[in-house]
Amino acid sequence: MSPIQHLIWLLCVLNLVLVSSGSDSHCSNDTLSHEYCVLGAGPAGLQMGYFLSRSQRDYIILERNSGPGSFFNKYPRHRKLISINKIYTGRRNREFNLRHDWNSLLSDRPDLLFQRISSELYPNADDYPRYLSLFEQELGLKVKYGVDIGRIKALGFRGDRGYTLTDQNGVRYQCRVLLVATGLWVPQQVDFLGSDLVEGYESIPTDPEEFKDQAVLILGKGNSAFETAQSILGRASRIHLYSPSPVRLAWQTHYVGDLRAVNNELLDTYQLKSLDGLVEGRLDDIAIVRRVNNVGKKRTGNKRSGKSLKAKEQLYLTLSELLDNQKGNKSSKVTAQNLPGYHTDNFSLRQPYDRVIRCLGFRFNFSIFDGSAQPPQCSGARGRLPGVTAWYEGRGTPNLFVLGTAAHSRDYRLSAGGFIHGFRYTVRAVHKVLEQRYHNIAWPATKLPISQLQSWILKRVNEASGPYQMFALLGDIILLSGSHCEYLEEFPLQGLSQLSALSGRHVSEHGLLVLVMQYGQNHTDTLGPGRAESEWTKAWRSNFLHPVLYYYKTLPTEKDMRQRPAGWPLPRPEAVHHMVEDFLTEWDQPISHSQPLRRFLEYSLQTDLRSFYAESCFLMSLTSRNPPVFCRQGYLKKQGILGNSHLRQHAREAGLMPDYQGDVLPDTSVPEYLRHAGAAVLSRINFDL
Repeated sequence: MSPIQHLIWLLCVLNLVLVSSGSDSHCSNDTLSHEYCVLGAGPAGLQMGYFLSRSQRDYIILERNSGPGSFFNKYPRHRKLISINKIYTGRRNREFNLRHDWNSLLSDRPDLLFQRISSELYPNADDYPRYLSLFEQELGLKVKYGVDIGRIKALGFRGDRGYTLTDQNGVRYQCRVLLVATGLWVPQQVDFLGSDLVEGYESIPTDPEEFKDQAVLILGKGNSAFETAQSILGRASRIHLYSPSPVRLAWQTHYVGDLRAVNNELLDTYQLKSLDGLVEGRLDDIAIVRRVNNVGKKRTGNKRSGKSLKAKEQLYLTLSELLDNQKGNKSSKVTAQNLPGYHTDNFSLRQPYDRVIRCLGFRFNFSIFDGSAQPPQCSGARGRLPGVTAWYEGRGTPNLFVLGTAAHSRDYRLSAGGFIHGFRYTVRAVHKVLEQRYHNIAWPATKLPISQLQSWILKRVNEASGPYQMFALLGDIILLSGSHCEYLEEFPLQGLSQLSALSGRHVSEHGLLVLVMQYGQNHTDTLGPGRAESEWTKAWRSNFLHPVLYYYKTLPTEKDMRQRPAGWPLPRPEAVHHMVEDFLTEWDQPISHSQPLRRFLEYSLQTDLRSFYAESCFLMSLTSRNPPVFCRQGYLKKQGILGNSHLRQHAREAGLMPDYQGDVLPDTSVPEYLRHAGAAVLSRINFDL
């Protein structure tokens, strides 16, 4: 072989190598790997993206549409959100204000709130995608739009179980942890005789004029049903709502997903007998049949069309069991001629309707999951939601977590986990679980001297938004350790038995306290007399939202959690303390709130938690080998409480200390964390009070 031929041969080989290398690179480009894949760029997906970005994790958010929050581009159909946007609270405390801001996501940016977009109490739905775009852009989140995931499979990933997601272009995304935040967007349907004659909430016209002088039957009694009814209330001739359950009013049940007052004007026209009404009955037992008259007549006013005039159909609701020979027939071919004559005698819905509309809510999209990756349907919520553990991991699908509205099965009809103002906190809790499990970073905890515990608890119950919104589901855990304690915020209480594994924190022989916000179980008339309890000695009878503390000597087991009393968020404790409900939701009064709390803590900790002035600690340190814990942790470490005019005057008037005419220091000498303790900061207080 000549040198020239040899050179040509080498060039050919080199070319083949380069082509092969390029081909391999192209193949690898068809599979993109990340530690975390977040599916969906709605509020839950972006909220998780923020936490992953802040902790500098390898993640990608995949969204099938061209922008974030695409659900809100269409829903609610009549464009008014029912999530409160209360801007003015009279307070400047950001954490407190989030109690009344149901739309903003959590971040370290105090200005990145929904109020930058809208000042309306019930904003327009078009504003929410704008806010989510602002949130994503200003925080620089990693979102990839136009990625429509059609298949999700489980696979081995770096020696562990992972997931592969395949999009519409065949591009695959591999991840160690899959975080599903797709929400609920598949319309819930019920299969009954004539169901194909029914219009869906997702496709009905939103112009009220199209319902002018029409009789309308709406299947459902949730917010979407009443929202639809309210929009046509001034145009439709008659509106009836039909569903298995009676109306549940949010102001009675305290569940934000029940009917809200902003949508309930039809209740007036029903109760005042103005043609509208509510009826109960099983949906799968009904039949919708039609009657058509005057079909085939020519139009008289339009010679150009030459088309036949098709008369308007009239639709009737009846029970399928009353129809003859219609078993297995689910089509609209059944007509009103099949109706038995006696069904009209005083039957509530005997008059015909011009339209029947389905407003039954939405369900989770299970269809994109391969059998190896699909979480099971939960037993509640009519199977609309995936079943998840107390820490929001899919049952039987390790390393797959469900976020946002789709994770509402844990607190369905109990708390606010299906709504933005609730799941922004459950997403944060899931992120803490991820940090512990995959990166060995323990749940954040604040280490406190036991003398400061009461003040810290009072601060949390008066300011914290997470336990306030996610009542009975997220609570604060206080791990006791002698003279100190560790304070963990917003732990998922249903996973309390797995505390060590989920948080990386351990319970000592001193036990633990759990702080949770709860409604009462008395089910009284929420607007009637005696609806609230004001006497602190009867705090356990409180009906409205109020703080409750549980003391356990040992960590409850999984069996304890399963056998907890009905309606209780936790098992029976060694001791329990209810802080009496307060009309202002301000638990800071010395007699009704602070002093009973201190006595409960002293009973649980077997420690004197009274607070003292510096001179009192000085005297007790001279006369006792074991001065109170407040003096040991405060005064003896040069952190004693100095007297001030307000506290001294209160103590003198109560007869708790002799009159004192010396110089006093200004109020600012009292540490901020003790301002919440109120009357607990006293000298020589009578321990028997």
